[in-house]
Amino acid sequence: MIQLIDVHKSYTKDYETIKGVSFEVHEGQIFGLLGPNGAGKTTLMQMIATLMKPTSGQIIIDGLSGDKDLLEIHRKIGFLTNEIKLDPLSTPNILFDFFAKLYDIPDSELRDRRDESFARFGISPFADKRFNELSTEISIAISLIHNPPVIIFDEPTNGLDILTSKQVTDYLKELKAKGHAIILSTHIFSVAEELCDEIAMLIDGNIVAQGTVDELVAQTGVNTFEEAFFKIYVENHKE
Repeated sequence: MIQLIDVHKSYTKDYETIKGVSFEVHEGQIFGLLGPNGAGKTTLMQMIATLMKPTSGQIIIDGLSGDKDLLEIHRKIGFLTNEIKLDPLSTPNILFDFFAKLYDIPDSELRDRRDESFARFGISPFADKRFNELSTEISIAISLIHNPPVIIFDEPTNGLDILTSKQVTDYLKELKAKGHAIILSTHIFSVAEELCDEIAMLIDGNIVAQGTVDELVAQTGVNTFEEAFFKIYVENHKE
């Protein structure tokens, strides 16, 4: 569903932010991209979501790639990042209806999709009110409004309270069970360990290790996943 082939990204001639990254994400799989702040996770996720182009290499989404397939790719992906800013003067109902029209969702399906999404994230009582605190919840509802087969979440639980974080992780598990291909970036060990079928560790723009939690722990000869990450980080990070 998602395939990266030797992807590079340079913002200047002298420095590469992403340095030849390759991996695949399959249907019914949650693939984690784990790394510290500044490792290149957001840059990589934005390229997968088509918000920026690689300097070189190829990104394939459900068999599609390139500018000529851009509209069809957008219909197949749902992208959420905490950098998304919604209009604070709008309401959940207005925003949901607006994005439903963008995705040509028929009116016969709109109400059921809205009711299900709003009930899941506790939006229903605030559906016609201007929002501030519910921006994350409505952002998730909107990003998945078209039921995309490919889901790209950049730090999906970052800054959330315990209850909302639990709602998000439970939802991702449901989407995986329904066959969606999910890639998420995080710097939180517990999120990666709980959700991800496979994890790629991104250090300084390189994937330096990849595998299941158990495989990464076994490769490093330590006792915990957190210890495995720090050992790999120390061995691969260049000051």
